[in-house]
Amino acid sequence: MINVTKTFLPPFEEYVEILKRAWDKTWITNNGELSLELEGKLKSYLGVKNLLLYNNGTTVLQMALKALNITREVITTPFSYVATTSAILWEKCIPVFADINPVNFCIDPSAIESVISPRTQAILATHVYGYPCQVEEIGQIAKKYNLKVIYDAAHAFGTKINGKSLLNYGDISTCSFHATKVFHTGEGGCIATDSDELAKQLYLFRHFGHIGDEHFSIGINGKNSELHSALGLSNLKYIDRILESRKKQWLYYKGLFKNSTIQTLEISKDVEFNYAYFPAVFSSENELNVVIDRLKSGGVIPRRYFYPALNTLPYVEYQSCPTAEDLAKRVICLPLFYDLSTEDQMKIVEIILNISK
Repeated sequence: MINVTKTFLPPFEEYVEILKRAWDKTWITNNGELSLELEGKLKSYLGVKNLLLYNNGTTVLQMALKALNITREVITTPFSYVATTSAILWEKCIPVFADINPVNFCIDPSAIESVISPRTQAILATHVYGYPCQVEEIGQIAKKYNLKVIYDAAHAFGTKINGKSLLNYGDISTCSFHATKVFHTGEGGCIATDSDELAKQLYLFRHFGHIGDEHFSIGINGKNSELHSALGLSNLKYIDRILESRKKQWLYYKGLFKNSTIQTLEISKDVEFNYAYFPAVFSSENELNVVIDRLKSGGVIPRRYFYPALNTLPYVEYQSCPTAEDLAKRVICLPLFYDLSTEDQMKIVEIILNISK
C-alpha cells in the first residue's frame, strides 16, 4: 500500500536520547528546556524575529485573529484545509471568500480587492501546498485599506521567496507541525511575528493569560509538551535532507507528466519551494474519479486535497468562487514522502497516464 504521505521518523535512539533530558528532570510540559531550545532553533532556521511553539496548527490561527482583535469580516481563500475557515468562524468572525489564481492556486489579490467592505478587518490567506501567495500585492492592498494580514503557512515550512522564509510575511504567520508535514513534532504548530508586542500577547494567550500569580488577559492552554519538542529537535537535524529528497521526487513526477494533459504547479524563479505536495489537476471530475478508483485498485491511496471548496461548506453563507470550485473537483495530491521510491512513482504515473492520455 502506498499512502499519500508517510510520517518521517528519526532513529528512535536519537529521539529517546533527547527526551531523556526532560525525563531526568521530570519536566514534561510548561515551557521546558526542550521546548525553549526548539523555539530558538526554529527561529534561527526560519530567520524570524519572534516565534512561539503551540500545540497545533489550528490554535495558532485562532490566536492570530484574537491577538489582532479581529471581530468582523475576514477575507479568506476558498481553497485550503477546513481549519482556515473554521478558525474564522470559531472566533465569531465572518469569512468572506475571494477566488483563487488558477496557476498557483493561492488567493487572487484582484479578487481580494473586489470584496473589501467597510466591515473588512483582515486578510487570512493560505500558502497553498506550501507555494507562496503574492505577498507583495497582498501587502499593498492591506496597506491601502488598513487591513491586518495573517498567513496560514501550515504547509510552507522551508519555503522561501527572494531568499526569505515565508513566515516573515504578514502581521502574523502560522505553521502546522502535524505528523503529515515536511517538518513535524507529531502534533504541534508555531506562530511568528515581527511585532514584539504581539509576541508578548501571544505568549500570554498560550498560557492562560498569566505569568506566575500575575494575570494579564484571557488565555488558553496552547502549550506543546517536551515529548513533542524532543521529536521536533530530532527531526530538525534531518530537515535539509528531507527537503532535498522531496525536491528530487517532486521533479521526477514533474518530468513524467511533462507531455501529458495534467496540470501541475509551476515554480517561479524567485521561489525556493519546499515540495510539500504534488497536486495533479485533471480535465474533469469524472476523469479524477476514474483515476482515484484505478489507483486504489493498484494499492495507491491519493487524496482529494482540497475538497470541497470551503465556500460551499454547509455552515457558511455561499459566495461564488468559480475557479476554486472547479479546481477542488479536479485535483488530487499524489504520494510524496521521504523514502518514496522512483519505482513506486513510476507505477503511480503509469496508472494515471493509462487513463489521462
